[in-house]
Amino acid sequence: MSKFPQAQNPLMLRYHRLMDAFAKSDDERDFYLDKVEGFIVYVDLDKGQKELEDLEQEIHANLDRYCILPKMTFYETKKFMEGFVNEKVYDIDTKEKLLDIIQSKEARENFLEFIYDHLTELEKWQQYYHERSRIRIIEWLRTQQIQFVFEEDLDLNKNMMEKLKRHLFDVKVPKDVAAARDMLQSKAKTYYSNEALNPRPKRGRPPKQVVKVEIEPQVTVDMYTTVPPACRQFLYLPDITSASGVTFSAKFDTEAQLLASLRGSSRVKVDTKLQALSERLESLRHLSSRLSQIEEIPTTGAEERLIRAVSKQAEQPEAEEEEEEEVGEEGGKKTKILDVVKGFLPGKKKERAPKTGPQEAPKRPGIKMVTPLQSKKPKKK
Repeated sequence: MSKFPQAQNPLMLRYHRLMDAFAKSDDERDFYLDKVEGFIVYVDLDKGQKELEDLEQEIHANLDRYCILPKMTFYETKKFMEGFVNEKVYDIDTKEKLLDIIQSKEARENFLEFIYDHLTELEKWQQYYHERSRIRIIEWLRTQQIQFVFEEDLDLNKNMMEKLKRHLFDVKVPKDVAAARDMLQSKAKTYYSNEALNPRPKRGRPPKQVVKVEIEPQVTVDMYTTVPPACRQFLYLPDITSASGVTFSAKFDTEAQLLASLRGSSRVKVDTKLQALSERLESLRHLSSRLSQIEEIPTTGAEERLIRAVSKQAEQPEAEEEEEEEVGEEGGKKTKILDVVKGFLPGKKKERAPKTGPQEAPKRPGIKMVTPLQSKKPKKK
């Protein structure tokens, strides 16, 4: 390593990128990690013959610089799946079904298809796969004696992380970069502690549950200054920012390709979180309908008064709607119940207008004079 420049702080590695490379490394695909700057080389067999020969020559000439990533064997994939079933799956029928799938052919793909069809198990699987892969990667980096930190674990802003990459080999740096280097050194020691490989749950009272704020991950620019010309076409630089982007699949590179393949290419792609929420809402509706069928529910006096007030408030708009219903058609015009009822009700007394002048005595009705009937005598002829 003396012929290569020495990094002045631990290498800043992208954990999700390493996780994806570990999942895809098999007998047909080789991945190498550079110990000088931390970039990953993917031996893509689709490249030209000359480019592949130059890459092979570069790697064999500098074996102390490149270390090949371990292969994901069938035994290890089976161990991942069995560990998840035994530790995280609690339903007996689901556990038996998954164990049968693991023992069958194409267990890896059939296992993922079953998991993606059961959203309650999918979230647990992604968390379990993330945690187990992290331990596996840290163990391997420790065997290679690499001083490293994961970018996803740093509390630095994007500009500072890019400064650290830019001044990786510089001895004299500004004060802010020097302070950030000290923080990286202390952070790198935590990966070599026993707790990194055996994480324990924190004891004591659990923290208060607060609304989780989704923060957009800080993705920095890849800056490598010592990449040999033979490796430039083989740099492995996928932008993976979450554990869901690593599929554990041997056939498909991305989660989108995996979802498109499940149950045919015409599978409808829906947001898993929205679908899980809709299922929970449906279960709540079913529970509420069952509760509404219960005839007698013991309640206190205050609860009874509250229920009566709510039911009375709910009946008022129903009564108003009944008054506005149509009763029929007469002469081509629709009449309403309210109009019919108003015809039989006595009218309201009109309010008398206030008098501004002097008040006058109310006039009494006059006496009606009756004239007597006079009988007419016949005229004499």
